[in-house]
Amino acid sequence: MIGTTGLNPVDERAKDAVARLRAFHRVVAEHSGRHYRTLVINDGAVAYRDLSLRDNGVTHDFLQRSHALFRAIDASERRNGWPGARMVIGAGFRAKGSRRGIDDAERRVDRILEQMAAAEISAEEAVRQAASIQRYADGIPQLQANFAFTRAYVAEAAGSRAGLGGPKMFVDTTIFDDSTPPSWVRCGPAIPFSEAGLQINCQFVPVTDLAAPGKVGNRIRGLRDGLDIGSALAPTLELRGLITASR
Repeated sequence: MIGTTGLNPVDERAKDAVARLRAFHRVVAEHSGRHYRTLVINDGAVAYRDLSLRDNGVTHDFLQRSHALFRAIDASERRNGWPGARMVIGAGFRAKGSRRGIDDAERRVDRILEQMAAAEISAEEAVRQAASIQRYADGIPQLQANFAFTRAYVAEAAGSRAGLGGPKMFVDTTIFDDSTPPSWVRCGPAIPFSEAGLQINCQFVPVTDLAAPGKVGNRIRGLRDGLDIGSALAPTLELRGLITASR
């Protein structure tokens, strides 16, 4: 839409494109929270969460929140006659990311608090200085060396040529027991996806709806927890033994 204006947001024809962008940002913000954090860049958004190694309820919570976000975006798009959006949920490992920007801001806040405690500045001045702190190099640690993000990004970018086209919600089947969607996940047939250069070889299903999952004991039926997913992604690592040994 913005391309028809030569990427000029003040062109009269750009009004719909800018309105669409702002509507998208608003919907993502409304669905973000402590347990569903997001990063928005222009017309894309990344939601992320570390899964529990024992409780697959966290997996269900992320899937359910993602589905709610997708439905809200889809409703906004349809209401305005816009093309729709695509969501891809990927599973993967992540390494610890850099906290340089966060740590630097925390050090500056600590220095302000020390000055206030020493009566070198007033409380009002401390608040003013803290409010003016800016990060000059920023980043979200959870999205650095995050290979679930890599997996989802590569699949989304492949789009129609990989069978992942259209305004749909595609879910990596690695999150399901035996990589098979349970009956409460209403979806189309699995779509194989591979990227030889990154050694990605998985399947996605286009999810249309989620019903109440039910439980088997204390576990959500049909979903893997973080440890199960890790073991499915890297079966030769024997993750359960590594985690037990580290405790």
